[in-house]
Amino acid sequence: MSSKEILAYFSATEHRTTRADLRQAVDLIVEPRIAIDCGCGAGSDIAYLRSMGFVVHAFDIEESAIVLCKKRFTGDADVLLTQSTFWEFVYPPSSLIVADASLFFCPESRFPEVWRRMTASLLPRGVFAGSFLGEDDTMAGPDYDREAFWPETLTTNEQQIRSWLKGFDVVSFAEHKTSGTTVNGTPHQWHLYSVVAQKQSL
Repeated sequence: MSSKEILAYFSATEHRTTRADLRQAVDLIVEPRIAIDCGCGAGSDIAYLRSMGFVVHAFDIEESAIVLCKKRFTGDADVLLTQSTFWEFVYPPSSLIVADASLFFCPESRFPEVWRRMTASLLPRGVFAGSFLGEDDTMAGPDYDREAFWPETLTTNEQQIRSWLKGFDVVSFAEHKTSGTTVNGTPHQWHLYSVVAQKQSL
């Protein structure tokens, strides 16, 4: 994705309303309040999690995201930022993992190891709150410009997602299909699955 498109996306999402599934996930957690924000972007989820008393470990592959968040959260020692990929990030023990619209861009070949490491870092009764890209999304289709945007996307379906959630109690699971335009005005068909799941006790 070009720098112009990335900055447009960050501008559109920097102060977005907190999603209901993230609020639901936070309500499930008492202590410790330690979160990992995977693909933190402009930091809207970081801001919400900090307001709810979480220490937040956040990473993004884009340098511009980390620069923006360092500026936004200057002086906050409980926001720890890293420029990293999913497979290179060192996942600390946590009670919440947030991966909204970010696992879409984890290469399929990397995903099994990434998922293993992510879920292993969750403490018992820890919560995963994230979304997955469905097979009918524009990004999964033949007309998606991978040269201009992302060369690899991870697409999946309900059966596969539920198989990944073995060892979790599924709190909410929803499929979304909507049509509209991206922040850049490009027509888009969205097909997403949103999940909140709590890791079972040992």
